[in-house]
Amino acid sequence: MKKLENYVAPNDLLKDRVVFVTGAGQGLGRIAALAYANHGATVILHGRRVEKLERVYDEIEAIGKAQALIYPLNFENAQDKDFVILAQAIEQQLGRLDGILHNAAFLHGLSPLENQTMEQWQAILKINLIAPFALTRACISLLKAAPDASVIMTSSSHGHNPSAYWGGFTIAKAGIEALVKVQADEWEAIPNLRINAIVPGIVNSPQRARTHPGEVKESILQPESLIANYLYLMGPDSKDMNGEIVFCQSKK
Repeated sequence: MKKLENYVAPNDLLKDRVVFVTGAGQGLGRIAALAYANHGATVILHGRRVEKLERVYDEIEAIGKAQALIYPLNFENAQDKDFVILAQAIEQQLGRLDGILHNAAFLHGLSPLENQTMEQWQAILKINLIAPFALTRACISLLKAAPDASVIMTSSSHGHNPSAYWGGFTIAKAGIEALVKVQADEWEAIPNLRINAIVPGIVNSPQRARTHPGEVKESILQPESLIANYLYLMGPDSKDMNGEIVFCQSKK
């Protein structure tokens, strides 16, 4: 699929919609949450650290958009019941859910497979692969009830083309792409549901800073430059897309 940097979203693209954004406290999650709110959505901000979510909440308040909600949850420790409670809270407080951006990510650091532990892999797989599956499944009734529901998973260039030292993170992101294909196939006969994956590429983010600490931040793309892709996939203009892997930048 072609890049969408020239896509211009109408101001009311997400009017009256409710969108859940995981990992909304920083990086691309924060930028996407602000963009969704700025285009009319009521945004539910997820993350581990309440203070980061509160800052994003205040940013949304400052631009005069629909009041956001904060839902902190540590995916590493979450169980099925926690996701069920989350879905119930959305239904009770807002009565609907029109989209999910799965953006939360976790990576210990780069190292050879022989230096990685089972405990590290368990955390990586839980946060990057299992939690997105579990959250989507818990919210399926709400999504099915929406006139036009979009689920966006976040993959990685290293998940799409596995490479050395990325270990469990690469495996988790490759699994995300497989999950998208399976779920899209199962939703093929449900016209109001769609799921796609997005590959941000090289972008200035907290995760990039950890894996490439010596990199000059100004030398790489800023997250704001990718936001057209996130708006397009969440809004109704992408209603005919299902099971696609969208690259924000040229594939390496």
